[in-house]
Amino acid sequence: MARSRINGSLADLGAATDLDRPAPFVPERPTLRTQFEFELPRGFVDSEGVVHRHGVMRLATARDELLPLYDARVMENAAFTSVILLARVITSLGTLTSITSAVIENMFASDVAFLQDFYRRINTEGHTRAAVTCPQCSHRFAVDLSGGRLGES
Repeated sequence: MARSRINGSLADLGAATDLDRPAPFVPERPTLRTQFEFELPRGFVDSEGVVHRHGVMRLATARDELLPLYDARVMENAAFTSVILLARVITSLGTLTSITSAVIENMFASDVAFLQDFYRRINTEGHTRAAVTCPQCSHRFAVDLSGGRLGES
């Protein structure tokens, strides 16, 4: 039996070069979402009559939840905690440049209730979806609470 002689380079044999090889698979790291957009059901009406409905709320930190406890208004009335807390975590509302406790205090009660529920959802559940059931046909589906006006999704 005769041996055959191997001549030539690796490229001649069809070996893959670095340019031909696919990039190694690197799994994507999930990104942590820290800000959530919302649309108030009614909207905050400022002193000039402008309605502000679209806003952004960030995730709360431990500091956000602890600092209101040292506020004199909270020591006097514990219900004021949510007002201060919401003022800390809402980063924008319409064209307002600063969200203060006075802004939250002057919102419609339905908007404050919406924001309290929204806060709870993003900080404990990590999302803004809610399971609902149609009262007429009993169809179950999910809605995004950060959506637009009633009837929109």
